[in-house]
Amino acid sequence: MGRMHFSVEFIITFLGLMILFASCGSDYMPKPRGYFRIDLPEKKFQSFDTSFPYMFDYPVYSNIQADLLSPEESYWINLEFPQFKGKLHLSYKIVNNNLPQYLEDSRTMVFKHIPKASAINNRMIVNEEDNVYGLIYEIDGLGTASPYQFYITDSTNHFLRGALYFNIKPNNDSLAPVIDFIKEDIEQLINTFRWKSLVKK
Repeated sequence: MGRMHFSVEFIITFLGLMILFASCGSDYMPKPRGYFRIDLPEKKFQSFDTSFPYMFDYPVYSNIQADLLSPEESYWINLEFPQFKGKLHLSYKIVNNNLPQYLEDSRTMVFKHIPKASAINNRMIVNEEDNVYGLIYEIDGLGTASPYQFYITDSTNHFLRGALYFNIKPNNDSLAPVIDFIKEDIEQLINTFRWKSLVKK
C-alpha cells in the first residue's frame, strides 16, 4: 500500500480548522447585555424664585424653559436635563372651585400608563407648615413613557402637576440609574417647594 503525502499547507489548514471547531464547543457563554456607562454630575442646587406664584430649588445641571407648546399658560415650564435627554414638565393652574377636576385629570394621566406598567406606587406629600399637599406616583415598567409624576396643591388657590419624560425610546432598565438620580432632584424640588402670592392672569 502506498504512502500518503501531505503538503505543509494542507497540514496547517487542517490544524487551523481543528482549532476553530474546538473553540466552538458547548462551553461558550455569551456576554450579558451591557449598557453605556453614565457619568452622574455632583448634586448642587439653585433657587427658582421669580414672579411666578411658586418657588423651589432645582439642580444646576438642568435648565428651566418656558413650555412653548402651551404659550397661553404663563406659568407652565419644563425643567430640562440635557445630559440625560429628559425633562420634568410642570403645569400650574389657579384653583377656583375646580380642584376635584384637577385631581381626577392627574389620576387619569397616570393611569394611561397602565398597559406598559408593572406597578404604580404612590406616596403622600404632607407639608403643613408651608401648606403643600399632594401625591407622588412612581410608575414601574420597561416601556413606560413617564416613570415619575406628582401633583401638589394648597387645596384652595394653587395646583401644580409634574411629569418626568425622556426624549428617547423608553427602556427603563438601562435608564434606571438616571431615573433614580433625577428622582432625587424632584424630591428636592418638592421638599423646597413654596407657594407665593396668588398672581391673577
